[in-house]
Amino acid sequence: MKEKMTTKQLCIGGLFIAIVCLCTMMLQIPVPATSGYIHLGDSVILIIAVFFGWKYGMLAGGIGSALADLFSGYPHWVLFTLIIKGTMGLLIGSVSDFDRGNRNIFSARNVLASVIGIACMVAGYLLGGTVLKGSFAVALTSVPSNIVQGIGGLIIYYVIGFAFEKAKIFKLLN
Repeated sequence: MKEKMTTKQLCIGGLFIAIVCLCTMMLQIPVPATSGYIHLGDSVILIIAVFFGWKYGMLAGGIGSALADLFSGYPHWVLFTLIIKGTMGLLIGSVSDFDRGNRNIFSARNVLASVIGIACMVAGYLLGGTVLKGSFAVALTSVPSNIVQGIGGLIIYYVIGFAFEKAKIFKLLN
């Protein structure tokens, strides 16, 4: 039997999509060498995927980031971003163990999940850039800025995660 999505789940999913889109768009640091930008959206995808699981991580990461590309003038990246960031959220939420009862944001599985998610993003944009630019060598130039974006996202995620853990916010998520 197919599981139906409740109104509450639908609203939460829509809110998460909007938050990822807005956080991706509100602070964009252009990277002229790659014709792209560094942003805060990855930290939000990490938080959503770890705290709420792979379904929300995949939907919010993929759709929210793709909308941000569309609204920011990067329509040629929308399909790639949908797949890359959706996969990123899926992997993070699948590997993390926060929703399995381990309420430690810094558990080994959560750290591994966040690193896997960022590595997926870097590799995904390398492949996407190879297709769009027609050259692996040209696409390879985007790797350093994507690594910086990923590390920045990880740092923000860990700062927010630490604050959430200290505030015991996970008790509100039940």
